[in-house]
Amino acid sequence: MSSEYTEELKFVTEHRRYLHQHPELSLKEYKTTEYIISVLEEIGLSHYQVLDTGVIAELEGNSGQTLGFRADIDALPVHEQNEIEYKSSVDNVMHACGHDGHTAALLLFVKRAKALADKGMLKHNCVFIFQPSEEANAGANLMIKAWENRPDFAAIFGVHLMPDEDEGLVLYRDDELTASATEFHFTVKGASAHVAQKHQGISTLETIVKIAGEVGNIQQFHLDGLNRNIIHMGKISSGEAVNTVPANARLSGTIRTYEASDLAVIKSQMTKIKEAAELLYGASVELHYTEGYPAVKNDAGLNQLVETSISAAGLRGIEKDKPYLFGEDFSFYSNIAKTYFVFAGSRNLEKGYASSLHTDTFNFDERVLIKVADYYEALLNNY
Repeated sequence: MSSEYTEELKFVTEHRRYLHQHPELSLKEYKTTEYIISVLEEIGLSHYQVLDTGVIAELEGNSGQTLGFRADIDALPVHEQNEIEYKSSVDNVMHACGHDGHTAALLLFVKRAKALADKGMLKHNCVFIFQPSEEANAGANLMIKAWENRPDFAAIFGVHLMPDEDEGLVLYRDDELTASATEFHFTVKGASAHVAQKHQGISTLETIVKIAGEVGNIQQFHLDGLNRNIIHMGKISSGEAVNTVPANARLSGTIRTYEASDLAVIKSQMTKIKEAAELLYGASVELHYTEGYPAVKNDAGLNQLVETSISAAGLRGIEKDKPYLFGEDFSFYSNIAKTYFVFAGSRNLEKGYASSLHTDTFNFDERVLIKVADYYEALLNNY
């Protein structure tokens, strides 16, 4: 093991573990941002902020091309169960999705890029995006909208750790890589009545049960069975007292799909279900959506660059035949540039790193972060 590798491993381990021990939720990453800025200043990079949290740094290279590299920095409302020295110090907040690792890997790449720039050997302009609020509020979209004097990007790249795949593997796919995510909410209002005079009321329980049944049939009868979609009902409530006709009810859930046409069919059917429920039961039904993240769509024109760079980084690429059904706000960057996003395996059964994303025991070996930086550097050199 070379002294340079040992030094880089120390670098990513120190920064990743500090971030892991001090997690912050979406749009509250104030100390995280301060820490990133302190590391950037130590490396010698100028920087600026677009939102209250998150930070952007830039380096000028030897061409007119500008490449972007993004890391997300927020944590999740999860209480950590790992018994480790760097366990989260914040109750019910944890880096359970690897964003601490994404940030540390990008900081290592920043350090390498700065060394190249100092020698006059940085091939292209580089923009390093430390983005808040990926887990909620579509931080990527917020950042893009607030970003004045934004550079003209040739391409933007991102990496996400994937504990369902072994270390050394990179999962990639042209076009759709992740799903769109949309929440739906049915709110039903009826009329209360005493159980002894229930015929005088309008039962929202009866109404919401029928709505739930019809929502459950959308996948079965109205969507192509070969397409992967999820229509998940996650929360239902109705009623005020055990001896009264319930006057209020609510049903909420999430839709995951990677075909815009499928999402349109789902929304159309839900509108019909709403209207039919009002006619059948006399209740007032409202339906609204919380629009989430569009599907991540990788630019096929960057495929050869990505495949070459995966190999140059000493990793093995696996082309996925179907997208993940995760939501990921990296998708918004495709509104301003060509983009490509990949998942880097972090599973190591011998070391006990096997827990999935968003679990309270998620963990990984920091050595994988050096490989992420290797991949970024290969993209820079091969573009």
